Amino acid sequence: MEDSEIVRLYWERSEQAVPETAAKYGGYCSAIARNILDSPEDAEECVNDTWLGAWNAIPPHRPEALSTFLGKITRNLSINRWKRSRADKRGGGIAAVLDELGQCVSGADDVERALDQKELIEAINAFLAALSPEKRGIFLCRYWYSDSISEIAARYGMREGTVSMALNRLRARLRRYLLERGFEL
Repeated sequence: MEDSEIVRLYWERSEQAVPETAAKYGGYCSAIARNILDSPEDAEECVNDTWLGAWNAIPPHRPEALSTFLGKITRNLSINRWKRSRADKRGGGIAAVLDELGQCVSGADDVERALDQKELIEAINAFLAALSPEKRGIFLCRYWYSDSISEIAARYGMREGTVSMALNRLRARLRRYLLERGFEL
């Protein structure tokens, strides 16, 4: 079923919207949740909560890219669950991803105090738009989908060391880019 038809089902408040969404995007959302969470049960629960989140958000929203809309809901739910479960612990997975990005962008509280969050988002989007499709893909795989270095290397036919170096360089470029635009990091 086409995304526009699924969104139409949500707008009509048809209960068929949820199973159609799950059939088309269940694997996609599950992959996002599993990359962030250690527990398959928690990942499954976040995916189920994604369908509820979509039901509550559509309407009033009419997403242009349903996959991105659902991915964002899943990612946010999964990160929130991860934070709750790791309140006093540190580990691999998403902790490593967040630590890596923390080198480029300070914590949310500092950013919100220093500047308008919308400006930061626009600057990061402009940075990503200027990258080659491959570099943008590598960056998004790591920092949006939380893919491991080995998964990214396999996807792009690269060595893990090459992917790690590319990510290091991209983070350094992002940091310089943001500093040049007056963002305090």
